[in-house]
Amino acid sequence: MCTQEEPSRMGMPHPDLLAATKEVPFPDLTRGKADATTIDVRRNRAAHLATVRHLYPIPGPIPDTVKETEHHVEARDGYIIRIKIYVPTTKPANGSPLIVMMHEGGWSMGDLTDEDLNCRMFARDIGAVCVNVDYRLAPEYAFPTGVYDCQDVVRWCAKTASPSSSVIPADPSRGFIVGGASAGGNLAAVMCQLSRDEGLAPPLTGQYLCVPALLWTGDVPDKWKTEYRSRYDSASDPVLRLRSDGASQLMQDLKPETSSPLFSPLLHPDLKSLPPAYFQLAGLDPLRDEGLLYERVLREENNVPTKLDVYDGFGHMFWTNWPKMQRSIDFVNDTLEGFRWLLHAGAAPVGT
Repeated sequence: MCTQEEPSRMGMPHPDLLAATKEVPFPDLTRGKADATTIDVRRNRAAHLATVRHLYPIPGPIPDTVKETEHHVEARDGYIIRIKIYVPTTKPANGSPLIVMMHEGGWSMGDLTDEDLNCRMFARDIGAVCVNVDYRLAPEYAFPTGVYDCQDVVRWCAKTASPSSSVIPADPSRGFIVGGASAGGNLAAVMCQLSRDEGLAPPLTGQYLCVPALLWTGDVPDKWKTEYRSRYDSASDPVLRLRSDGASQLMQDLKPETSSPLFSPLLHPDLKSLPPAYFQLAGLDPLRDEGLLYERVLREENNVPTKLDVYDGFGHMFWTNWPKMQRSIDFVNDTLEGFRWLLHAGAAPVGT
């Protein structure tokens, strides 16, 4: 359990973030429209991110080192899920691990462009084959449609990937990792639980949980309430602006069953035998404490190997919105090192 001083330290806005947000404030994604719809906000978010991607460490395709192709996977209800596959042009001598990424965006925004940077970096720098999932979004598709889309893609990857495959030329025995940020981190955690419960073969070997949403405000068990404060106390986050009750307006579109482990994976009754987890959490983020809780519960109570990086004084998705900050550059470098750790940790037997 964190001491009282630690959340206070983590949640003190960093001078670099204050300077960055003063120079380039985070935009009002409603653009001043009181009646702005989720579709409007989705469109405005995409336009905003398009203005900063040229500042990312990998601002666009790198065809000399990574080949990108689009494919489609049929969902259980017949819907065609769009995915993008990233393959290193030079195959590692020992084979490529497989990484499946799910984008952020509050289950109602985002697309394949959100994970381009990570997928290109993982393919180029660790020789991984990456799959980027364009799962269905709310309000057009309510919970748990997006969850099942991601599960269907993970199952398809498990069946399709092999060193000789022309579609996913990866060897899952070298590593089979799922990951994402925010809503994508939530989906990654859920994928690990579902895959363990169904006995997916080959099994997942790692999970990347970046600023993840893991536990709904109205379903926090009494034993965790003293540790679950950032949803209410992190009012200074410049990106994730939650209401005073810790809830997000966007969630009304999703209509989730909030107590279900498919939405609040911290509530799954069995958290043993899950793959190693790498956490990146932001100190100013309203979602910080549920990430800290999940990391502690996995490590201390369920013998799951974990690695944790916390960025004191920085907010939700800070590295994507202000990529020139030194801490944003550090964050991307840490992400790569965290995946290297996952590949190493996943090679050992998972704790039971």
